[in-house]
Amino acid sequence: MFEHSELRHIPALFTATVMTFGGMWSYFDARGAMLEFGLPDRIASTLAAAAVMKINNARTTAFGMCMYTLYFRRELVVCDTILAILGLYAGLVDSYVVWTEGNPRKAAFRLVSSGLLSAVGFAGWTAGR
Repeated sequence: MFEHSELRHIPALFTATVMTFGGMWSYFDARGAMLEFGLPDRIASTLAAAAVMKINNARTTAFGMCMYTLYFRRELVVCDTILAILGLYAGLVDSYVVWTEGNPRKAAFRLVSSGLLSAVGFAGWTAGR
């Protein structure tokens, strides 16, 4: 299953893992997942926010599963494309929302880490371009 794996595949596999399993966290502890995401307790403690988080994270988990599927099919260029676009767009949106909700440290972390993953994707590291 992992016979074609190389060190340069780690960012794509890391992203697939975090999205697949991290997305499931909200089903067990929505408040904790939102706090870890960077949202304040005044949002994380509401039932309405928990419902939205669960709906959103179903999509996050599905994206992670897609990344795994594409990786194991050796469609590494597609994995890079997902890393590039998702890292750029979602990273900017996540960082902006977390910043405006009063958590600049977590927002900066999200911006830098998603920016690095996006750069890996744009550079084509997974595919070896």
